[in-house]
Amino acid sequence: MQNPSTSQTDADSAAPTYDTLQVSVEAKVATVLLNRPDRANSMNPAMWEELQACFDWLDEQPGVRAVILAGNGKHFCAGLDLGMFSDGSLGDSPDPARRAEQFRRKVLRMQENLTAIEKCRVPVLAAIHYTCIGGGVDMTCCADMRYATADAYFSIREVDIGMTADVGTLQRMPRIVPDGVVRELAYTGRNMDAREAQQVGFVNRVFEDRDTMLREVTAIAREIASKAPLAVRGSKEMLLYARDHSVAEGLNYIATWNAGMLSQADLMAGLQAQMEKKQAQFED
Repeated sequence: MQNPSTSQTDADSAAPTYDTLQVSVEAKVATVLLNRPDRANSMNPAMWEELQACFDWLDEQPGVRAVILAGNGKHFCAGLDLGMFSDGSLGDSPDPARRAEQFRRKVLRMQENLTAIEKCRVPVLAAIHYTCIGGGVDMTCCADMRYATADAYFSIREVDIGMTADVGTLQRMPRIVPDGVVRELAYTGRNMDAREAQQVGFVNRVFEDRDTMLREVTAIAREIASKAPLAVRGSKEMLLYARDHSVAEGLNYIATWNAGMLSQADLMAGLQAQMEKKQAQFED
């Protein structure tokens, strides 16, 4: 990552510059573009680390209320850069036990890299075109919503290179689509096209092409950005908590959350706007 240089556009704030990502912020919506188009946006060591650095930065920006995650070039993401298996990135000790520990620690770190997308306190909308395989599926499973072009396809491709997917797909995807669908995809490595992905609930909507998708997803993101930010952040917090806890625990958490986090200023602004039939303005 190129740090600490920043690039200033007509955005609401300056965004950091990265080697493998292109980031901009406009009208309270951040756009993060995977930016290795000459390598089909495959995920090299720099991209893994920069994804976490980027989403950690976005998480801290009060002026960012939604994030669009998309890709530059022909492909969304071709998954893990296979060079990582040969350049020692996943462990290079001559001792098998130490090499295994290095590998385990690297995988745990890569899991953290992608979990930063899920932990980002604002909604993340993945806009996927054409290729989304392997690590790209892991990545999009961390998003709040997924949208796709008609030519998009998804594949848990790890089985084809003799390994088990290990950075999130097998843990998150069964919470999004039926268990049997995930098992079939994981066991066969087959492609799931955009139409099927929508039918099983993996993507919200399918669009004719990338330009149309980005325009429509940006409109959705701006709609989200117009809402009370604490209410949106609280909704994301509750949905993630409910996914991993019982109903009773979730109900207890939301009661406690609203007891401390419900903004009277936002509540009054929202009620007033409803009565006057206008758009409420909320503090970041």
